[in-house]
Amino acid sequence: MPDIQDPYRSYNFKIVIQGVVEGHFTQCSGLGVRVGVIRYREGGNGQVARALPGRVEYADVELKYGLTKSRELWDWLMAAVQGEVVRKNVSILMLDAQGTQEVMRWNLVNAWPSQWRGAVLDAMSQEAALEHLTLVFDTLERA
Repeated sequence: MPDIQDPYRSYNFKIVIQGVVEGHFTQCSGLGVRVGVIRYREGGNGQVARALPGRVEYADVELKYGLTKSRELWDWLMAAVQGEVVRKNVSILMLDAQGTQEVMRWNLVNAWPSQWRGAVLDAMSQEAALEHLTLVFDTLERA
């Protein structure tokens, strides 16, 4: 009989930057890869368009996190703003249902922040203030 497993819960994850758990993130989205397609027709067979793999593009990853006094992510962003991009390896770790054991990992190699959005400030809200940081990276690995 096949071993049936429940899918992992999307709320059990953590972000590790250069080997250090950095803050508490409420959401990580956008993780993806796309292989472009180059279409061409061969001589003598004008009815069929063939396809070759083209350029690989990795989707930007957006992190949402609670606003705190920590300056680590802000300082990393400001280095890029000043033209001194600091590339870091970032890992997204999926955890088990108890939130204690790593079950899957995606590594963003040579990542750096390309965009930041501040928290929405609303006097009528009771929600946590969340900032958004967008990361770009060279390659993606699944470990």
